[in-house]
Amino acid sequence: MDALMIVDIQNDFTPGGSLAVPQGNEIIPVVNELQKSFELVIATQDWHPREHKSFASNHPGKKTFETTTLQGLEQILWPDHCVQGSKGAEFHAGLNLKKVEAIFRKGMDTEIDSYSGFYDNGHMKSTGLAGYLRERKVKNVYICGLAADFCVFYTAKDALKEGFGTYVIEDATRAIDPEGFSKAKEEIKALGGKVIMSSDV
Repeated sequence: MDALMIVDIQNDFTPGGSLAVPQGNEIIPVVNELQKSFELVIATQDWHPREHKSFASNHPGKKTFETTTLQGLEQILWPDHCVQGSKGAEFHAGLNLKKVEAIFRKGMDTEIDSYSGFYDNGHMKSTGLAGYLRERKVKNVYICGLAADFCVFYTAKDALKEGFGTYVIEDATRAIDPEGFSKAKEEIKALGGKVIMSSDV
């Protein structure tokens, strides 16, 4: 079975949000259309406590997009985003959620960030997503959503590590930094993943 994974299409990552991905809203019609081709659709949701250490606001004297260290890993300090229960954490109103069977929340541990839908950034804690996909006899995952060079990229890397056939749907994602996405695509391909267009599905 193939599964469509929709990564973090939330208000804060779309235009007008606190960490907006340029043109992030443009992928929504493509993602809605893609869902028709899959029996199984799941979504991930960034779901941070307000005191999350990845927020620059929780580091006095630090500015957004500066770096620090969390749990021994380099950490970009982000603007507050996807705070639990906030409007910004909600899925974008344009996203069709009717076919979404399960939602995996991430980034809930204040001490470490979690870009991937599978694990936190230090691979200390699993979300249970890999086990869920195996239970559903999923062989291949098709990944779309936001942002291409962060959460989509890390989710794809972990999907490959977990042994799933992994496809990133390029026209159903947008990047914070296009150059970063170019590098991410090369890394995904080098690890055995594929980068495709929605018309290839």
